[in-house]
Amino acid sequence: MKSDLFAAENLAQQAAVPGMALQNAKSVKYTVNGEMHARQGSMVAFRGNLQFERKGQGLGGMLKRAVTGEGLALMAVRGQGEAWFAHEAQNCFIVDVEPGDALTVNGRNVLCFDATLSYEIKTVKGAGMTGGGLFNSVFTGHGKLALVCDGNPIVIPVSHNQPVYVDTDAVVGWSAQLGTSLHRSQSVGSMIRGGSGEAVQLKLEGEGFVVVRPSELVPKPE
Repeated sequence: MKSDLFAAENLAQQAAVPGMALQNAKSVKYTVNGEMHARQGSMVAFRGNLQFERKGQGLGGMLKRAVTGEGLALMAVRGQGEAWFAHEAQNCFIVDVEPGDALTVNGRNVLCFDATLSYEIKTVKGAGMTGGGLFNSVFTGHGKLALVCDGNPIVIPVSHNQPVYVDTDAVVGWSAQLGTSLHRSQSVGSMIRGGSGEAVQLKLEGEGFVVVRPSELVPKPE
């Protein structure tokens, strides 16, 4: 039985197609033939002839880290082989970015992506210092992008006649062509707890979609 399993695995390796696929709900397997990019520290295993190199964040990335304490710290993975990626046992999901698409993503949710995708750090217009920070990463090009979040992500369509309001601590990403602004509302829960009663959501308008996680961001203990 054991030898049969190894034989089946060898056949699968021979037929492996370069690129990413879900290994399971908590990890992504990437068959590397050239170059790909991943979050620093997210590689949990690899085999083959692979080299890992830290990538600079550029001025935008350094500015984001200075302002929000967050940055999109990446590494380039080059060579031929297989690598597995995960982050804090969070759920993984893969987004296909097509030519002409643009996806805005919070840097904390990026796991890995094809080197054919370009990204830059941009301000979230109309969102001030909320929505996960003043800056988000905007991905364009053609390729796959693996993201992580707590729980299974919720994808909500946005249309011109139906804007969507999302909790700024729960939003993962959205179609970059959507308009963004802050929306203030009264929160019964906040009033019960003795707060001001005012809550802030990110308002998204236009045509596209938004991805949110099914939980709010829980602050890490100091």
